Amino acid sequence: MTPSCEGSQLSINRAMRMMQFADSMFPVGSFSFSNGLESAVAQGIVTDGPSLREFVLSAAHQGATCDGIAVLAAHRGASDGDFSTILAADHAVIERKLNEESRTMTTRMGKKLAELGGRLVGETLFTKWLAAIEAGETPGTYPAGLGIAFAEMGSPEQDAFTVHQYGVAMTLLGAALRIVRVDHLATQEILFEVNRTTDGEYAAVREYGLDDMSNFSPMIDILAAVHVKAHVRMFMN
Repeated sequence: MTPSCEGSQLSINRAMRMMQFADSMFPVGSFSFSNGLESAVAQGIVTDGPSLREFVLSAAHQGATCDGIAVLAAHRGASDGDFSTILAADHAVIERKLNEESRTMTTRMGKKLAELGGRLVGETLFTKWLAAIEAGETPGTYPAGLGIAFAEMGSPEQDAFTVHQYGVAMTLLGAALRIVRVDHLATQEILFEVNRTTDGEYAAVREYGLDDMSNFSPMIDILAAVHVKAHVRMFMN
């Protein structure tokens, strides 16, 4: 059976939105951060392609079991018109960021997404969310904003989760091209592997609630503390 023109257009529109929000050029400032990779390189933890692969896969898994759950909760809250759920997801993210640099990263990207989202998808929940951020009622984290964005566009939560996981990997791999001895072929191989695991990560966490968010990562927190005192830094974290 030939698919209808309307159905094909819907699928194309969804795919294009995912590509736009996941693109490294999307202006939320992700290029300013290395997601802990700079410290990992400086401390000799990541030195080549294989060690980079392990670092990225670990970060992607951690992203799914922590911030990824908040993405889903915020999407569901936005879809249901339940602003309190969005705020709960937003606070759950910031409460699990144990170091200053991680908090700076997620709130700076979150506020930029709130400002841009209102222009792209209309002044609806984003207007209310941005007002709450500016009033100091909520931190305004990136995962919560991503959930709002895709709910407002009428895209399913899987799309928001996918873009989140892609962003975790691309932030690291984009930084790696500048500070690790790897080429574009190696980073694409790692990204392809992350892409292959994302469906399973979603299946594993989709029934979880905010209380199930897990961010036990002592090594990353130690690396973040080291990065704060580093004399030479290319990235903000």
